[in-house]
Amino acid sequence: MPQIITEANLRNLIDLLVKEAKLVVGPKQAGSVVLYEPLATGSELNLDALPRRSSKELFFPVCEDILTYRKEGGVTKVSDVDRSRFPETVLIGAPPCDASSPSILDAVFSWDYHDEFYLERRRKSTIIGIACTKGDDACFCSAVGLAPDAQQGSDLFLTPLKGGGFAYTAVTGKGESLVAAHAGLFGNAPAAEPVEFPGQDTEKLDLAKIKNWLDRHFEDPLWESISDICIGCGACAFICPACHCFDINDEGSADNGSRRKHWDACGFSKFTNHASGHNPRDIQNKRYRNRIMHKFKYYDDKFGKTLCTGCGRCIRACPVGIDIAEIISTIHGKED
Repeated sequence: MPQIITEANLRNLIDLLVKEAKLVVGPKQAGSVVLYEPLATGSELNLDALPRRSSKELFFPVCEDILTYRKEGGVTKVSDVDRSRFPETVLIGAPPCDASSPSILDAVFSWDYHDEFYLERRRKSTIIGIACTKGDDACFCSAVGLAPDAQQGSDLFLTPLKGGGFAYTAVTGKGESLVAAHAGLFGNAPAAEPVEFPGQDTEKLDLAKIKNWLDRHFEDPLWESISDICIGCGACAFICPACHCFDINDEGSADNGSRRKHWDACGFSKFTNHASGHNPRDIQNKRYRNRIMHKFKYYDDKFGKTLCTGCGRCIRACPVGIDIAEIISTIHGKED
């Protein structure tokens, strides 16, 4: 018999986790949109739409202090951020395009330097993923090696069933521990069919073929033709589950303040601007070329992973209609 949890018990699970003083984050109605936000009760969980922004900010906040300073009696005292105060967190209701992104970002945040801000949040987090039944014509997860029912990155994975409820699979030890700690909410039931998953217009792509073309076409007329309309607003990077560029600045006064890490984007005109005034990516098509190269070549070169989950958010958000799925499909169809 399949292992299941009813929708009522899923919402009860959220209530219990909140009572256990865990930070529970999931899709929640916020005005006219759905966002990943802290849930106070299970009734706030909204599984009817893909959240407008990705869940990466749970592990990699838009902006955070990494130290503070204060001048006292002519002496400047520097204080580290107490990372032990980061809460135990459960992310619930993340579709594969979001649940998979931390497992991709782990590589860069634990590479030559271990970013303990990111890694401590990851250690203290459990991800309850859910198969996606709400895809639209911007989704292309299957083109980049995922699928609406991919379990990659989830600790516990839910599959909606016809007639209600969810089949569940404990993917990792964290998922097994969560089920064991709340065993009364989980059970068995007669076999039931999963709901149908949405089809996607974009075919599954050979990512190695795309990378092979990128390896050999740094200078190509394609870059100008596809990116001259880019206005460098950064919406695509800020809404993406996998983009991770950031800058560090000191903010405050001579007497007190903080050193802060905050999101940046390679599409911004000053992203690569040198102190000398030289900018090696001085025009927008060079910056957009870097975006594609980073996602489908550079990250793969370094870590063997593709820096894109096919969520389609950048397509929906782009004010000038740039479609990354169409771009990589075009590249895929080119002869070397």
